[in-house]
Amino acid sequence: MVNSLAYLITKYFGEHLPLQVGASPNTIRSYRDTMVQFLEYIGRDRPRAAVVLKDLDEASVSRFLLHLEKDRNVSAVTRNQRLAAIHSFVRYVQRKDLSCYDQCSRVLSISFKKADQKPMGYLAVEEVRLLLSVPDPSTKKGIRVLAILAMLYETGARVQELADLTPSQIQISESPRVELHGKGRKVRLIPISPDVASIVGKYMAIHGVSDPGAPLFANSQGKKLSRAGVQHIIDKYVALAKARDGSMFRIKVTNHTFRHSKAVHLLEAGVNLVYIRDFLGHSSVTTTEVYAKISPVIKKRHLLEHSVVLGDGGKYSLSEKNKLLDWLRNNI
Repeated sequence: MVNSLAYLITKYFGEHLPLQVGASPNTIRSYRDTMVQFLEYIGRDRPRAAVVLKDLDEASVSRFLLHLEKDRNVSAVTRNQRLAAIHSFVRYVQRKDLSCYDQCSRVLSISFKKADQKPMGYLAVEEVRLLLSVPDPSTKKGIRVLAILAMLYETGARVQELADLTPSQIQISESPRVELHGKGRKVRLIPISPDVASIVGKYMAIHGVSDPGAPLFANSQGKKLSRAGVQHIIDKYVALAKARDGSMFRIKVTNHTFRHSKAVHLLEAGVNLVYIRDFLGHSSVTTTEVYAKISPVIKKRHLLEHSVVLGDGGKYSLSEKNKLLDWLRNNI
């Protein structure tokens, strides 16, 4: 094997992922964390010996995945994410060093596990209204929290997209809108309501946010908000909202719950799936279709629309029957 493991890792993370693949910083960080965990695991029994390329084999990867599930208690989804990161690196190694082609092929033969799909949680419109009523906009802290929560819901932004926002990406005067930079370096313009624009404008004025390149929402150190920081805010204010009405917030509310909720509410309002796909930044409308499957409002609407022809007033045609059956198969 011509190339050392350290050399290949350096080239993979320093050049291949950022320059040739164009991977996002989040993807690079995720793959890096996986590689660190893997190297620490296989190197724990050899404190004096360096981990070398031949250690990256089917047996060591399989043991590592089992360690993640048994010792670290990760889900099948997380296990599969770690395996995907290892597969990506191994494919790179396979192209760079043909002497370990067979070794890499055996690693690539390790299959992904089937993972149980958890039902996608989303908030009802009433829950969103209640949550946004909790922060006090007359206080400096309250207006900041309200701006963060309102922007998460209004734009359907991923948490990293929100954290990456700068004042230069938001227009709060005429035709208020936000420019979000999403996965795959895709940019999308999201219109926001005058009410949300007013909240963000008030927040920026009170907190003196004016530097076009600075984080729109910074932490106490003046740096970008972290995922944990956003989740801390959400947890705190969901708890306060739940104290007001214990019948609400029966699900765990995460930053992504706002995105799911916005998508479902748009669908229930009759917005076309294609527009919602573009709004969320999905590459395919198939990804967006999952929201049609989880909303009882949408299911009920389709069933009522198609059940009309079952009455005495008309015959249910074969084409209408097939259309309904197709919808039921795909969405129920």
